[in-house]
Amino acid sequence: MAKNTEPRIVAELGRPETPEETFARKAETSRKHRANQTLLNLVGATVASLVIVLFLVLVVVRPSTETPVVADYQTIAADAQTNASEPLLAPEIPEAWYANAARLGTTSAVQTWYVGFVTAATDSSAAQFIALEQGIEANPTWLGIVTDGALATSTTTIDGIQWTIYDRRSSADTGNYAYSMSAEIASSTVVLHGTAADAQFELLAAAIAADSEAQ
Repeated sequence: MAKNTEPRIVAELGRPETPEETFARKAETSRKHRANQTLLNLVGATVASLVIVLFLVLVVVRPSTETPVVADYQTIAADAQTNASEPLLAPEIPEAWYANAARLGTTSAVQTWYVGFVTAATDSSAAQFIALEQGIEANPTWLGIVTDGALATSTTTIDGIQWTIYDRRSSADTGNYAYSMSAEIASSTVVLHGTAADAQFELLAAAIAADSEAQ
C-alpha cells in the first residue's frame, strides 16, 4: 500500500497544514514532551530524597535502645583474687551506678585491677565515668601512665585516706583523665580517674575506704 503523502488537514484551520505549521506543531509537541519528562524526573528525584531522609530519621538517627553492658565486678574480683597478691578492691556503689568492665591484668609490668564505673545521670548532667585502677606494688612509672602524666594540683583526706588530686578539667582533650585521684592503700597504689563531679569521686573514695577497712 502506498504511503499517504497528502498534507494533514487541521480541523482548526479547515485546510492542510503548511510545511511551516507542521514544523511548528512538531516542535511544540517535542517541547511539551521534554517538559513532561523534566517534571517526572523532578518528582522522582524528590521522592527518592524523601525516602532517604525518612530512612535516616527512622534507622540512623533514632535513639539507641541497646541494654548497657553491666559487669558483675564483685564476682569477677572474687574469682580473680586467687591470682592477686593483694586484696582486690570491690567497693559498694550507689544502686543507680553500674560497672561496665572489670578485669585483672598488667600495666607496665605491674599487676593491675581495673573496674570502670558509670555514675547515675542527674537533672543537670548525663551519666559520667570513673575508672578504678589498683596497682599492686606499683611504681612511679605505673602511676604516671594511669594518671595520663597529669601533675598534682592538691590533696584531700577522705575517711582517713589521703588522696592526691590531678585536676585538668580546664584543659582540652583530656577525656577520661579530666580528673584523677591517687592514694596508697596497703601495698597498692589506687587511682581514680574520669569525667564525674567531685562529689561522685568523693563518694567512690569513701566506699573504697570502707572496703579496704573491711579487708
